Amino acid sequence: MRTPSTLRVILAHLALVLITIVTLYPVLQVVKMALDPSGDFSMGISPIPEDVSLENFKNVVSTADEKGSLFTDQLINSLIVSVATSIVGVTLAATAAYAMSRWDFPGKNQAMGAFLVTQMFPGVVMAIPLYILLDTFQLLDSLTGLVLVYATTSVPFSVWTLKGYFDTLPVALEEAALLDGCSRWTIFRKIVLPLARPALAVVALFSFLTAWNEFILAATFMNDPHSYTLPVVLQGYVTDYSTQWGNFAAGSLLVSLPVIVLFFALQKHFVEGLTAGGVKG
Repeated sequence: MRTPSTLRVILAHLALVLITIVTLYPVLQVVKMALDPSGDFSMGISPIPEDVSLENFKNVVSTADEKGSLFTDQLINSLIVSVATSIVGVTLAATAAYAMSRWDFPGKNQAMGAFLVTQMFPGVVMAIPLYILLDTFQLLDSLTGLVLVYATTSVPFSVWTLKGYFDTLPVALEEAALLDGCSRWTIFRKIVLPLARPALAVVALFSFLTAWNEFILAATFMNDPHSYTLPVVLQGYVTDYSTQWGNFAAGSLLVSLPVIVLFFALQKHFVEGLTAGGVKG
């Protein structure tokens, strides 16, 4: 292969540096507002704060009422809902995707098409029917209802991703296990799932992000501040007459931190799972 010239390498690196600066600049502005003790919206070009203070973070974390700490309860709510959504979503998607991958049955193609169609509509379109269903089963203002809503939202993408990955696994492994006397459940649990770990990490991360970042449905179904998730809390800093920019920025960084940590922890599986799941072999 032809070696690129020194000038071309320098220009490529300069372009990458410029793209990185443009990408990180809005984030640095949010960090600046979060560290600014005045709490005002900064119109300056420089992303470096003149005064540095953790007062905004303290205001967000120390939020409380007569029942106790609001931020602690809301953080726990977000963690419970996100983790439970990942578990329920991955469980439902893995079993459905394995059936779609290994067996032919009437309506299989129509079912996969229906999963794809559901991805075309935003979650807010389903707000009213979901509200009626949760109200009927007395699950409004309940973390259980929120988990069920989020899990069903993440299942279509998860089924498509896992089916694509299951299609790449050799059927000969399962046939050999059947000859050795293994049941279908044993094969699925001890052979298929361990081999599909990268794809499972992808759908688990997707389900977690779906629940962690969602705002509209949580704000619609939850009424008690102690039942709120963190995205709903951020909206409370924006009112009709004023906006607490410092607290909003600090809260945004706190909400984003667990997602960043989780993404970097699963980055290897995330890339591998998406690549393998998108190829049918």
